[in-house]
Amino acid sequence: MNQQLSLDARRKRARFRAWHRGMKEMDMILGGYADANIDTMEADDLDVFEQLMEALDRDLFKWFTGEGATPAEFDTPLFRKICTFHKIELS
Repeated sequence: MNQQLSLDARRKRARFRAWHRGMKEMDMILGGYADANIDTMEADDLDVFEQLMEALDRDLFKWFTGEGATPAEFDTPLFRKICTFHKIELS
């Protein structure tokens, strides 16, 4: 995404954004995953994580809870890792 920032700066920004979503449930899902994994996340996965955070909280919540189908562009290995991390069952 933003190649002008260093990988460490992108990680710090992504962690902050993950914890400041606006919807507490999404803060906990994305922020908790970020706390545990962001420091080892490579640029490609960070790109996907940043893209995921561009989605609206209400949409993300539906996808994580199974209330709505996850669009193909967001149904990525990283999305599934976040689900596995939080023991979220996907259908």
